[in-house]
Parts: sequence; C-alpha cells; structure tokens
Amino acid sequence: MSSSREIKAAYRYCLDMAKSHYENFPVASWLMPRRIRLPIAAIYAFARTADDFADEGDLSVDQRYAELDAMSEKLHTLERGESINEPIFIALADAIERFALPYSLLHDLLSAFRQDVEKRRYTDFGEVMDYCRRSANPVGRLLLHLFGAATPRNLALSDGVCSALQLINFMQDIGQDFDENDRIYLPQDEMKRFGVGEKYLQEKRKALRMDDLITLQLDRAEKMLRAGCPLGIVLKGRFGFELRMICEGGVTVLYKLRERTNPFERPRLERRDWYGIVRRALLPKRVRR
Repeated sequence: MSSSREIKAAYRYCLDMAKSHYENFPVASWLMPRRIRLPIAAIYAFARTADDFADEGDLSVDQRYAELDAMSEKLHTLERGESINEPIFIALADAIERFALPYSLLHDLLSAFRQDVEKRRYTDFGEVMDYCRRSANPVGRLLLHLFGAATPRNLALSDGVCSALQLINFMQDIGQDFDENDRIYLPQDEMKRFGVGEKYLQEKRKALRMDDLITLQLDRAEKMLRAGCPLGIVLKGRFGFELRMICEGGVTVLYKLRERTNPFERPRLERRDWYGIVRRALLPKRVRR
C-alpha cells in the first residue's frame, strides 16, 4: 500500500506528463472539478504511455507488443489487490479505488493500442467503429464514472460524442496517418465504392470522388456528435461546461473540414474560433448547425 506522500508524488508525475504533451483540448484543466482533476491526469498518463508504445519511437513490433503486454499484466496485478511501485500505477490504483473505475475500460484502451501496432487497414465502417469503441469511448465512460454520472443514458450519449471526435480526428489526419504510419482509417469497401485507390493518398490527389468519400465520413461523425451533445446540458457545473466546449469545438472542426479545399490539410482552430466556442458553451440554448 502506497503512502499518501507517494500517492501525491505519483499524481504530480502524471499531471506533469499531461501538461508536457500537446492535445486538442487541455487535459485535467481547471475547468474540471478539483476532486477529479488528478484522477484524470492518471488516466491520461496511462493512455499516453500505452499509445506511445504502440506508435512512437524506434521499437520493433515485438518490443511494442511486449511493452503493452507488460502494462496489461500490471493492470491485472492491481486487480488482484497488489501494488506496483511506479508513479502511473500508484496514481491509477488510487483513482480506481476511490472512484470504483471499471478495469474493463482500461483493458479496452490497451486492446486498441495493441491493435494499432500492426493493423493498417479497415475493411468496413463496422471495423472502424469497433476500434472507436475501444480507443475513444472508454475515456468518456471513465470520466462519467469519476463524475458519478455513469447512467446508461449518459454512457450512450458519451459514446456518441467520443466516437464522433475520433472519426473527426481521422479525417483531420488522413495524410499524416498514411505518411507516418501507413495507416488508413477510411473504410476499404467505401474507398472502392467511390473509386478512391491508395494512390490518391500517396500522391495527395484532390478529386471530387475523394471529397465525396470524406463527406460521407463527416456526415456520420456530425450525426453522432449532435446525438451525443445533449450530455453537455444534462451534466452540470464545470464538467458540463467543458463537455459543451468539446462538442462546440468538434462542430467547428467539422465546419472547417467541410470548407477546406485540400483534403490533406489539417485545419487549425484560431483565436476567433475559440471565442465562439466559449461563447456558445456558456449559452447552450440549442445544438447549433
């Protein structure tokens, strides 16, 4: 059992990690209620570390699997009530115990990162959604458990928001995912239906058929996002406000993705975009189109 001093130091380590990595939205920001800010940092540090093992650095495939398997075994160790003398797992163990976080959600994240090691193509949209279910949805569900609001309806709304944001991220990074990781999240059957071969990605082609394929993906993401965004009204206080900001940010990025002339350019949120996001999140009258 870790001492209170060790737990505080472990949380500080996780918080420093969260602050040192750039993300689209601040992690464990002041917007979150104070009592769950540090547990969020612990979850982030766990996921960030696993994600880096799957994608970053010069590790071999076997080494990536070995590191992720080791993280999985450490989770099982915590489940058995044993301790691990590593900052991330000291903090994570404390968060799991205090908030009764489901281990299954953390294992889902690891399974998604494990899949990232070698899977490069997705046969159909069902495969993409299965990946979102394990890579994105657990994060929203863990936050709801931290907030004490993990009702069946809230969990379903959260899944819609998280999957939508994952799909939006895929559409932002089409070129980068292909160039850096030889990875395509566009469903293979739909690429074939629209007549878009991999050469379109290799050569960064601008074509109407490519635009139509991406529009289909954006339409799906927007439908999911708008279906889940009422969760930001259901949840009160800072958590609700941050969620409304995330939803408004997603809607804004969707707009920019539709307006861009080059499907391989990543849109950036500017200061005026953030002003509008904050204003609409503060005055949530309706889900805006």
